[in-house]
Amino acid sequence: MADVMTPEQRHRCMSRIKGRDTKPELVVRRWLWHQGFRYRLYVKSLPGRPDIVMRKWKTAIFVNGCFWHGHDCNKRKPSTNAQFWQDKINRNRERDASNQAKLQAAGWNVIVVWECQLTPKRRLATLRELDLVLSRIVLNKARKTPPYPVPDEEKELPLAAESPTQYAAIPKAKRKTQESD
Repeated sequence: MADVMTPEQRHRCMSRIKGRDTKPELVVRRWLWHQGFRYRLYVKSLPGRPDIVMRKWKTAIFVNGCFWHGHDCNKRKPSTNAQFWQDKINRNRERDASNQAKLQAAGWNVIVVWECQLTPKRRLATLRELDLVLSRIVLNKARKTPPYPVPDEEKELPLAAESPTQYAAIPKAKRKTQESD
């Protein structure tokens, strides 16, 4: 099937396609904001310039378009200049895999949300799954970080605090009288 547009018309149409602030991205960002997550957008210093970055949780979220990133759900194939598009999509997939590997090697959690997962029928299930993944990330970070600073043995304890061993050595009856003073 031949292209119904002239090359100039096709160029004009393709140049108007946005790479930022797409509808799927806005859906995910609004949902994250309402869930209480705060984030930065398109952080240049990270590989792949993730769409959404939550530094506190060391998490990068990519909201990918199915056509541009070669998702399996996309059955549409361009009929004109097919080899160009196939090569372009393959390069995008390779670049995405490389960027995600770099982020993971640096200790980042990487989440990919596909455009097809945010259709009205699947949106709620996708956002609930995203909530579950983010909850796991938050809990894992909380488990690794102690809830309070643990003093080193060499460091002196603050003047108002007693070391736990000193406190345990005092009999209970004496502790009660000391605490009431």
